[in-house]
Amino acid sequence: MCNFWYTDFGDDSMVLIGSHVSFKKDNQLLGSLEEALGYHANTFMFYTGAPQNTSRYPIDDHLTLQALNLMKEKNLDYSKVIVHAPYIVNLANDVDPLKFQFSVRFLQEEIERCEQLGIKYMVLHPGSHVGLGKEQAISNIIKGLNMILGSHDVTILLETMAGKGTEVGSKLEEIKEIIDGVSDKKHIGVCIDTCHLNDAGYDMTHFDEFLDYFDQMIGIDKIGCVHVNDSKNGRGAHKDRHENIGFGTIGFDTLISIIYNKRLENIPKILETPYIDREFPPYQYEIEVIRNKKFDPHLIEKIRQNG
Repeated sequence: MCNFWYTDFGDDSMVLIGSHVSFKKDNQLLGSLEEALGYHANTFMFYTGAPQNTSRYPIDDHLTLQALNLMKEKNLDYSKVIVHAPYIVNLANDVDPLKFQFSVRFLQEEIERCEQLGIKYMVLHPGSHVGLGKEQAISNIIKGLNMILGSHDVTILLETMAGKGTEVGSKLEEIKEIIDGVSDKKHIGVCIDTCHLNDAGYDMTHFDEFLDYFDQMIGIDKIGCVHVNDSKNGRGAHKDRHENIGFGTIGFDTLISIIYNKRLENIPKILETPYIDREFPPYQYEIEVIRNKKFDPHLIEKIRQNG
């Protein structure tokens, strides 16, 4: 196993903004980086394989080294790059012990892939209780995380959820309870998602008040990533339907105030907004308007025209 690590490449005076990018067999991390650079991003997030299945191919250390050298050349901070855990991992439900053991084992394998790539942060959906109830689900998540953390130098960032179905983690109290139960406090943190927070019922127009509450409950130092998404639904809808920046119910000005909030200055901001017509990635255009801090009502039409 080859572990690569570079630090201090970034310029903290610039907003750290990027998006989800692909990670493909033939070009792996190098391809992910090239896609991010094509969007004029200075950070990015990827899955190390398909999020819905267990199919994985070996990490190519040569491609990783090429990517790291290019990041150094482009002055990008690799410590700000994020991996997202696969959706099929569900630590919240242990009705079937084999499925729970699979989730633990597969998440361990994903962390090992992160270590080989030199990635330090992995975002994880806490899971869904599927009828067990949240109390038992939180206990299961804690049990699973304590089986995983402690032997790896990768921090798991629990993502705040919208509360769809039987999801755990739509309330900060639930996230706090999980973190409180984890033994390895050094390697557990939080990824806040603006769409999920809105849909869970938190008022993003009073974001500093939310951060005050977060700091009181968990501690702002535990925030390792921000997923920046507008929402198709109103506050408290528990729907989890992302919208393009400025075209949803949260709104452009509110999202800009979150992205540029000084208390989150060095935290990577990751766009997970939908492709236009399920075909055209919006990220280059959204990153441009975010950096300009000026909403473009014709943005979607421009993306369609430029392909």
